[in-house]
Amino acid sequence: MLSRRTPVPPPSVSQLQPKMRLWVVFGDRLKFGDGRARLLEVIDELGSLKQAVERFDMSYRNAWGYLRELESAAGFKFVERRPGRRPRGGTRLTARGRRFLTQYWRFRRGLDDLARRRFRRIFEA
Repeated sequence: MLSRRTPVPPPSVSQLQPKMRLWVVFGDRLKFGDGRARLLEVIDELGSLKQAVERFDMSYRNAWGYLRELESAAGFKFVERRPGRRPRGGTRLTARGRRFLTQYWRFRRGLDDLARRRFRRIFEA
């Protein structure tokens, strides 16, 4: 039996947008992407790994293990722990970790801009 449903028109290009996943891979196994970048930002913002993982509903142990793996694979420290209570104590990004994070987001924004332009060029044709 044939269906008599009316065909649904395709969405207009203005309703579509590209969405990409990006990973920077250290070696051939350790991935760094938007989620890890946001975690590092929140660690730096709050000055606490414990509070950051609570915000992301992550395990402290898994997050700390990932940070150790990341630092080992990258060859530099992303975070430093300072004993004592905040504002001087806690966990913060190192200068090199902050620079990497800035470079990551700059690279990411450039790819997003390129993808949007190319997407419009192809789908509006």
